[in-house]
Amino acid sequence: MLANLAVGFLETSAIAKGVEAADAMVKMASVRLVKTAFLARGKYTIYISGPLGEVESALRAGRQVLDRALVDEVLIRNVHRQVLDTLDKRVPVDSLEAVGVIETKEAISAVLAADAAAKAAAVRLIETRTSVPGGKGLVTMTGSVGDVRTAVAAGITAIKKELLVGHVVIANADAQLLAVVGK
Repeated sequence: MLANLAVGFLETSAIAKGVEAADAMVKMASVRLVKTAFLARGKYTIYISGPLGEVESALRAGRQVLDRALVDEVLIRNVHRQVLDTLDKRVPVDSLEAVGVIETKEAISAVLAADAAAKAAAVRLIETRTSVPGGKGLVTMTGSVGDVRTAVAAGITAIKKELLVGHVVIANADAQLLAVVGK
């Protein structure tokens, strides 16, 4: 299900410039500043939402302020509802079928991977984490083996190859894994 909402994320290597960029973004366009966060290695993320044109304008303003401090940028048109529901929190599941995991080098790349995965197949996102130690991103999901394979493939295709740390599909997850990824 699509949320009929555009979301934008900027990840920066400089906290002070990140705060300045967030200010410029909300002054430039009618967007909602949903969240900012400090990450490992002195990085900072900015998350905005709103109409597509407004989000694009705000991202442009943020990029201009950040210049070389920009690490990564994500713009998603009509973001999948599951991405918003699992962003930086785990949605409990009662049982696991196949499990898929995508690990990204930069935090916000995980959001793009999660959106592509959720749109590609009938999987249930468990978590879309942008605050993994080391500044990484992580997406976990469950569903049938075929759906998880399709979703993971779509997720890793959606991001730049150099931003992918790794991915795995566990065809028949042991019930004990539920305590690690599902609750």
